[in-house]
Amino acid sequence: MTTGQAWLILFAAGLCEVGWVIGLKYSAGFSRLGPSLWTLGLMVASVALLGWSLKALPLGTAYAVWTGIGAVGAAVLGIALFGESKETARLISIGLIVVGIVGLKLLTPKV
Repeated sequence: MTTGQAWLILFAAGLCEVGWVIGLKYSAGFSRLGPSLWTLGLMVASVALLGWSLKALPLGTAYAVWTGIGAVGAAVLGIALFGESKETARLISIGLIVVGIVGLKLLTPKV
């Protein structure tokens, strides 16, 4: 696997993480069957894809990017879907996470 492929797999893992985090909200504490099954499936997919990406990416970088994608995605969808705060300081903080993700991507050596 090339480093480029590993980054795409890691991005997919991060999107799955966003999906399962949002699924947690819809599952109502795993009390609704459909959303609960969807959430569990995305949890498995997210971790499996993260593990696969680790074949070519450094552990610390991959984990930080994976959690960063999840955090940014959850925060943005929280605003869009659930009316969470759009306070300027919060948006700046989300932007700083994105800058960190991009920085880790740019500074990761190609293997």
